[in-house]
Order: sequence, then structure tokens, then C-alpha cells
Amino acid sequence: MIEVKNLHKSFGSKLAVDGISFTVKKGEVLGFLGPNGAGKSTTMRMVTGFLPATEGSISIGGSDVEGDEIAAKSKIGYLPESAPLYSDMTVEAFLKFSAEMRGVPKGEIKEAVDKAIATTFLEKVRHQSIETLSKGFRHRTCFAQSIIHDPEVLILDEPTDGLDPNQKHEVRQLIKRMGKTKAIIFSTHILEEVEASCTRAVIIDRGKIIADGTPDQLKNKSKNAGSAILRVDGVEKQVLIKEIEKLSEVKSTDSVPALYEEGIALRVFPDKGKKDKLAAALAKLVTEKGGELRELRMEEGRLDELFREITKSDNEE
Repeated sequence: MIEVKNLHKSFGSKLAVDGISFTVKKGEVLGFLGPNGAGKSTTMRMVTGFLPATEGSISIGGSDVEGDEIAAKSKIGYLPESAPLYSDMTVEAFLKFSAEMRGVPKGEIKEAVDKAIATTFLEKVRHQSIETLSKGFRHRTCFAQSIIHDPEVLILDEPTDGLDPNQKHEVRQLIKRMGKTKAIIFSTHILEEVEASCTRAVIIDRGKIIADGTPDQLKNKSKNAGSAILRVDGVEKQVLIKEIEKLSEVKSTDSVPALYEEGIALRVFPDKGKKDKLAAALAKLVTEKGGELRELRMEEGRLDELFREITKSDNEE
């Protein structure tokens, strides 16, 4: 549905997007992650045709965004960051106007408005003027306009920005449900949203894609993925470490004193191909040495760890 090839965008001497390529198929929800200034919003604006690309190509459902602009844009629903609204209109009137602008046939506008209102839980403010709405309801109204024409593709820029926890949950669940029948891209800097809503994610930094995969695949790339947290009492620490590092299943150990106030706490990294055998080997060793096993758990890896590991702060060279 969405195919992006070798996309570049320059603003004068500044290269904001540097050779990005990716595809999103129907039934996929792609989370677009990155630190502030990484090029997320610029990329999404080019995908929607709002900004022209300096170089590269973008296809939406087989239609080129620059060469066949009207056909491509007709397939897109777009929720920009800080989306504008006509504050003197009611929610219903604004959505009717949006439906007309989107070319919804006159006889189908009422049904389209009713469906968008129901989908985004706007019924109780349907006849209320937009200027009187809370930020959460205004955001939902913006969301409703993006789906009013039942598009094949949704481009959502920070769709939960400014919402309270309950509203964030509603929007994440809505994205997940709609992602079963549409191709969706949404940008976010909230990593928990990726696990809650996405089938796949890319991490972008300095205008380049630096990671691409399912949430589980990305978590498994973090440096602590597959390691074991071990907490033991009743054994001398240096003796225990020495014995652990003799195990064929073990690559290395690291102390984690900040996690616990009592006992010995270690992070143990498995040797290549030995992750599945690590826990049993550690438990057996502690028992043999007469120690008390207080805790033994395997780490799945975390997106926030990977994010920090592979993205650079503004202070890093």
C-alpha cells in the first residue's frame, strides 16, 4: 500500500531526511520512532504529499504521490500534529464539511459522519461547537476527519499527543483495530505505544532508518536481551562469580547493586546459542554451592534500552 524509496529532503544546507526506504502493507501498523528532530514529521509530510521530496519516490496504493497526486491523496487519511479546526463549527458540521471536501457522495455523508463519530466516541459532543471542547475531544475530532472517507491508508503524526491516559488507551486500541484492514503509519516518541498498537516499527535518527522490525525483534536487539538477573544469599560473591563464569553457558557477568539492598545481585549474559540453557545451569550451580536462590529471571529486552543505545543525543558527536 505504501512504498517509499530512497527518500531525501533538504532545507537549504540541512539534510533532514537521508535516503529512507520502507514499505507498509495492508494489515500493518508501522510505528515511526525517533528523537525530536530525527526527521519523522518531515517524512510523513512527504508521504502525504504535503511537502515535496528533494529526491526519491513515494507510492500510495500504486499511485505516485507526485506524478498522480490526486489519486494518491484520495487514498490517504492524514492527522497532522496540531491539526487545525474551524472552532466556530459544531463537531457534526465540521465532519460534514470534511466529508464534502473528501468527495464523499452526498447521499452517503450522513452515514460517513455517523460512523466517524461512533468510531472516535464523539456522540456526546456531536452538536457542541469545537471551541468549547476539551483538548481530548478536539483531538478526537481531528482523528474523525482523517477517517471520514474510510481511507485505505492512515498517516497519523503523534496521534495521542496531549491526551490523558484513558484517552491514550482508547486511541491506541482504535489504531490497533483499524490496522487490521488498513495500512497505518503513526509517529510517536512514546515507546509503550509501539508495543500496544504496532505490528512493526522503525527507528529513525539524523534522517536515517537505523532499526526496522517487529516490537519483539527490536527488543531482542537491546544489549540486555537474553540475560538473566540472579539474586542469591548465603554464598561469597567473588566465589560465586568465579564459578558462574566457568559455566559453558555463560559469556560474562555484571553486578547490579542498584537493584537490591541485600544479597548478591548479578546480571549474567549467555554464551552464543546457550540462552535457553542459562537459567537451569545457574539454578543448579547455586544449589550445589549451598546458596539460597532468591530470584532468577530472564530479561526479554526493552525498547527504551535499544532506543537509547542506537540514537544519539544532541550533545554526542
